[in-house]
Amino acid sequence: MASVDLRPVGLSRAPARRSAQLVGGLALYGTSMAMLTRATLGLDPWDVLNDGVTKLTGLSFGTISGAISVVVLLLWIPLRQRPGIGTLANIVIISVVVDLVRAVLPEQHVLAWQIVLLVGGVALNAVATATYVGARLGPGPRDGLMTGLSGRTGWSVRLVRTGIEVTVLAAGWLLGGSVGVGTVLYALTIGPLTQALLPLVTYREP
Repeated sequence: MASVDLRPVGLSRAPARRSAQLVGGLALYGTSMAMLTRATLGLDPWDVLNDGVTKLTGLSFGTISGAISVVVLLLWIPLRQRPGIGTLANIVIISVVVDLVRAVLPEQHVLAWQIVLLVGGVALNAVATATYVGARLGPGPRDGLMTGLSGRTGWSVRLVRTGIEVTVLAAGWLLGGSVGVGTVLYALTIGPLTQALLPLVTYREP
């Protein structure tokens, strides 16, 4: 598969389309996070970390998600990643949406509905990631780490994303975050799914 150029492009080019793509992708991402937490079959690796820190602090899930995003930004420095408007939007929109959706979406305890939320959440997360990263308005903190490592090492997005997810999962588990079958499903599939979808939604300069 040909590589996809994910370097940020100024908002002056196709501003309406790319702004809508960014906001829509971030809203879908926050929604997918909420779906996975309410499936109660195990969280995705980053949310295992969020869950562990939430249990330690008592702060809301969305608040912890935003705080960890800020910390991850510091890891961009050695990778020479440049934040864009999408970086700040990522922190704000996802943190707000995940708390809003969790407020109206109850935990599921019927296995059929748990599976629907789990599989739907994983698939929606991949679509959301490719959508907002593909807007090329600056990746979110976590995906900036992914694309930065991919760019600096030459490794595929799939390989880098999977490596990051496994590392974060271990840290979250040690902090007491919720781990289950959904965690394994997410860690193994999100990289390949995201890489497959990126060419379909990434903005290309004329």
